[in-house]
Amino acid sequence: MDRTAARELIERFLAAFNRGDHDEMLSCLSEDVVHDINENGREIGKDKFRWFLATRRRHYREEVSDIVVMVAEDGNRAAAEFTLRGTYLATAEGLPEANGQSYSLSGGAFFEIDDGLISRTSSYYSLAGWISQISD
Repeated sequence: MDRTAARELIERFLAAFNRGDHDEMLSCLSEDVVHDINENGREIGKDKFRWFLATRRRHYREEVSDIVVMVAEDGNRAAAEFTLRGTYLATAEGLPEANGQSYSLSGGAFFEIDDGLISRTSSYYSLAGWISQISD
């Protein structure tokens, strides 16, 4: 995949995230996508990613802004830096109680691209920073 197409794929994925369009997000992923979840392990497969999205929707309303996408020369890897803004809607297991707290965090994601689809996505943000914001 060339750099332009890779950039468009990542931008399409992130725009779908902002719209809450899980079907569009999933259409950007390979069937055996590897998902490295921020400070929470690794899952493999589109079905597990679908479950992850449904769980996130239940607990958070989020969007990314201030997005900068960077793509390797060969188009096989990309990264996105962004600001993650959201609202904590429902208490997630093992985390502080939710009561509609708002948060804003710097974050990033790394991607591998194979055969025109995202084959790995790894997301990073400060969990400690998030907990600090929602606990104030």
